[in-house]
Amino acid sequence: MRHVSLGGLDVPRLGLGCMGMSAFYTGAGTDEAEAVRTLHRALDLGVTFLDTAEVYGPYTNEELLGRALAGRRDEVVLATKFGILSHEGRRGLDSSPANVRAAVEGSLRRLATDRIDLYYQHRVDPDTPIEETVGTLAELVAEGKVRYIGLSEAGPGTIRRAHAVHPVAALQTEYSLWTRDPEAELLPLTRELGIGFVPYSPLGRGFLTGGIRSREQLDDGDFRKDNPRFSEENLQRNLRIADEVAAVARDVGATPAQTALAWLLAQGDTIAPIPGTKRVARLEENAGADAVRLGPEQLSRLGALSAPSGDRYTDMSPLNG
Repeated sequence: MRHVSLGGLDVPRLGLGCMGMSAFYTGAGTDEAEAVRTLHRALDLGVTFLDTAEVYGPYTNEELLGRALAGRRDEVVLATKFGILSHEGRRGLDSSPANVRAAVEGSLRRLATDRIDLYYQHRVDPDTPIEETVGTLAELVAEGKVRYIGLSEAGPGTIRRAHAVHPVAALQTEYSLWTRDPEAELLPLTRELGIGFVPYSPLGRGFLTGGIRSREQLDDGDFRKDNPRFSEENLQRNLRIADEVAAVARDVGATPAQTALAWLLAQGDTIAPIPGTKRVARLEENAGADAVRLGPEQLSRLGALSAPSGDRYTDMSPLNG
């Protein structure tokens, strides 16, 4: 597995999003043994950049990683996030200094570690100046509890202000063949500032794999049931995107998932997607994207895909602060 640098943090260029092992998706959290096998197989394959958050569960995903990584902590680059949950009794987002400190102690305990390699603000808190939040994160870096800091779903102004206080190593934002928004401002800005880019949902929440053809495939508890892009009307419109990815995949002798990831990897050498899965077979398939090479014709075909129908979230208001 080739590696990239996220603001100085060395990571494999394909990571593993762990959220679905515990929350939000169809069948999430139902087979811990398989999730642990997947995590161990990831390490064997060199997919050692693991992504979680305190809100996943909540808390249970961090606890899962803490158990699974016992004796192997030094093999991984461990990323987690704070700021959606308040430990200070506030309603809504909370990145106040007191909450950051409470959150990091909880994550360290659940992850059974003495340091977090990459600690993200999960969403921008409109009630706490970013300078205060990043100032606290800088203190945690000085104390050795955090190695690098990151932002998730932050807008250009917030990124610049944060980076002026302490170097931001990575920006995590949704980016894939069906979410191209970062290309307008965020990707150029991260390149300008030397910040790495970590695309989450790089497979369009599973849609780009071609395996989701109907809403009936999603459990009632699956959050995609309420996602605008998965409404009955929009899903049928969006199938054209999955079908074109599948067509290019046949041309290059890869799977649709590998093809979608290979396109993303071709967008720059400071990009490290974190496709999520809880199954060994899917993990091995995704890791194979590292070896897929798309030619100019394939890149052009994929790059020409039109935007999907529907917003990427039901409520877009907490995003891009």
